[in-house]
Amino acid sequence: MADSAQDRTLPASERKKGKAREEGQIPRSRDLSHFAALAMGGALMMTSARPLSGWMQELLTAGLRFNHETIADPASMGEYFWSLGLKGMLVIVPMGMLMAAVAILAAVLGGGWNVSFKAMHPSLSRFNPIAGIGRLFSKQHLLDLLKTIVLATVVGVVGGVYLKSQWQGLTQLLAMPLPEGIATLSQTIAGGFGLMLLVVGGWALIDVPLQRHLWLERLKMTHEEVKQEHKDAEGNVEVKGKIKARMREMARKRMLAAVPQADLVVMNPTHYAVALKYDDTKMGAPRVIAKGTDLLALKIRDIARDSKVPVLQAPPLARALYAHCELDQEVPASLFAAVAQVLAWVYALRRTPNAAIAQPDVSVPDELDPHSPSFHGKNRPAH
Repeated sequence: MADSAQDRTLPASERKKGKAREEGQIPRSRDLSHFAALAMGGALMMTSARPLSGWMQELLTAGLRFNHETIADPASMGEYFWSLGLKGMLVIVPMGMLMAAVAILAAVLGGGWNVSFKAMHPSLSRFNPIAGIGRLFSKQHLLDLLKTIVLATVVGVVGGVYLKSQWQGLTQLLAMPLPEGIATLSQTIAGGFGLMLLVVGGWALIDVPLQRHLWLERLKMTHEEVKQEHKDAEGNVEVKGKIKARMREMARKRMLAAVPQADLVVMNPTHYAVALKYDDTKMGAPRVIAKGTDLLALKIRDIARDSKVPVLQAPPLARALYAHCELDQEVPASLFAAVAQVLAWVYALRRTPNAAIAQPDVSVPDELDPHSPSFHGKNRPAH
């Protein structure tokens, strides 16, 4: 029931409109194309009435002219009619091509330029007789049938009224000389053609917005379709959350795996832990290779102790390093002095591992300590 026509109350999104265009579904008014082609044909006839009249007269005169050789030789008669046909095609074909080009241009202006080959792909569903019967009685098909009937009725009524008004003049054509008869017939045809253009043009003015409206009606969406499209465009929130959580877990594991290579872990003593490493041949300054708070800080501490990495209790320095350094980032110059003190302590431990060397009393500038009233950093930690 979610896909029923009654539930499709939401307007089509731009994405669905674009998808419909890719499948070749666009609002096209055939009546607009018909009107454009007829208008071009009428314009050509009006602008070149005299040349066309003279050409028709010459062609008709040549077709009715026979000599003794033509009558005696049937093969030459066929060649003669062939040459007359070619002369007629030299005028009719260019006019037809121009009318077709104008019709295509009108279709492009009415619905936009769109090239799609999906509608040409073979589909077995098109050969389903049950589905075909359903399409025959669909709203769109019935509306098109009703339009055709109404338009044919209007054109027929207007044409009948016009022919009735011109009937007396048409009955006198046989009594007129050929040039005068052709001129009279041309005027009659031009008048009827003009009336037909008015009817088709007025109908096209109605059909263009109607086709646009029907196209939008067909593309209306249900609430479920809108939700699904949003998920497809933005990505499933649950899946994205799981991916991010997985990436964080992988980054956490890589970070913890780097702790045994650290030279020192500075702690707060429990809220913060920052692991530092320094290689004077590869680094310009000590680098943070792991950091964390609360349970993660305790995990870093435990790994460091198991790996014989010195752990120093220096709360101000731990807080400052955590607040101002990112992973794999070198320590800022403002903390060089404090870090140099703790590294000196580490090197002293390495030189005399069994000696009792007191931990240094490390201090950092108040503006770098997140717990100091002078700190105004943007990334103030929670603790």
